[in-house]
Amino acid sequence: MYDLIVLGGGPAGYNAAERAGHAGLKTLVIEERALGGVCLNEGCIPTKTLLYSAKIYDYAKHGADYGVKFADASIDHAFIVNRKNKVVKQLVSGVGAKLKKAGVEVVSASGVIKERNADGFVITTGDKEYVGKQLLICTGSSAALPPIDGLADSLKSGFALTNREVLDLQAIPSTIVIVGGGVIGLEMASYFNSVGSKVYVVEMMDHIAGATDREISTMLQKEYAARGVEFILGARVTSIKDKAVSYEKDGKTVALDCDYALVSIGRRPRTAGLGCENIGLKLERGAIVTTEYGKTNVPGVWAAGDVNGKSMLAHTAYREGEVCINNILGKKDRINYNSIPAVIYTNPEVASVGETAESVKEKGLDASVQTVTLKYSGRYIAENEHGNGVVKIITDNQHHNIIGVHMIGSYASEIIYGAAMMVETEMRVADVQKLVFPHPTVCEVIREAMFL
Repeated sequence: MYDLIVLGGGPAGYNAAERAGHAGLKTLVIEERALGGVCLNEGCIPTKTLLYSAKIYDYAKHGADYGVKFADASIDHAFIVNRKNKVVKQLVSGVGAKLKKAGVEVVSASGVIKERNADGFVITTGDKEYVGKQLLICTGSSAALPPIDGLADSLKSGFALTNREVLDLQAIPSTIVIVGGGVIGLEMASYFNSVGSKVYVVEMMDHIAGATDREISTMLQKEYAARGVEFILGARVTSIKDKAVSYEKDGKTVALDCDYALVSIGRRPRTAGLGCENIGLKLERGAIVTTEYGKTNVPGVWAAGDVNGKSMLAHTAYREGEVCINNILGKKDRINYNSIPAVIYTNPEVASVGETAESVKEKGLDASVQTVTLKYSGRYIAENEHGNGVVKIITDNQHHNIIGVHMIGSYASEIIYGAAMMVETEMRVADVQKLVFPHPTVCEVIREAMFL
């Protein structure tokens, strides 16, 4: 008997379990793969490890722009993959140590919800049963795989890849076609373009980067198009087989020959086979329906992370898990999805939070949009010989508070948390004008924008 059973040891699950353990709850985590989930093992951390190596390689190739010349820079992809594995192993071990310190028990198995009885929720793992007074579901998500002709066989043969397999390639492909121009696709396009692959990005929509501010996503596309990445937008992939990706556009069918095809069209909540129907858990499009407090329609059952389909970001999952634990402990808490930042770790980086120029129009909000070049920053100019980054500030005209911030440029991923605080706390323009930003930094452009 446990006070809390957590299904899934990813960002939402392990962080929530640690909080619960430290609060004195007898807690069990059931994880079928490795602690850390997709983010740590197959997503956030592995990709950033690869992208950092690519960034260093880019510095070497273009060092002459800054008076630093490298005679013979080269890339060792196998070494990079091995280093990635080392980084992941170290961090997974750290997660295990944190849970152990918090007194959390971990079971390596696939858990299924059997029933709810007088004692609580019964979870089975093979021939074993565990009972929890409360249940927190954090089973995450998996790669969305559409019914494309030949895809299933191509995945089996290794020609088609998901975010999991692409991180373990031991050699740099000569040509790779990336199906999907979202965050995963763009980050992998960035990496393979930097290390020398010919990269194609095929996207069904007429733009890349999903809900990212359209002006900034267009700037990112132009940046990578100039580096040789070919973007094929408004195209529908019809087959992935015979070492080629075929797509339809404007009534024509085109086949792209390639070494590999990376399928990255999004993620789907992992609820199939979980046993949600055994306790009457409400789902919508495969996602567990939750409130802003993390509650489901079944008392005593909570859900956090990708499995609820709301935000599908690791840092959102952390916060959702914390909200669930706080409410289980009787501390009323809620998550504000309007102030969650998002980052695309390309080079340059893209970061955003809050409303965009497009969402403001769609919602009919009375707001102003101010776009400022990062060239107002002395540090940006000093470190970016050919950079054309910008920051875009969205302000509410009635209350004069910040409701959105969007950036493309260096350090964007490290700056955006401050902008998220402005959105979360509804800071007014006058409030930001009084803040003292360190100089010289790129972030001080945000303050400059408040005076224009």
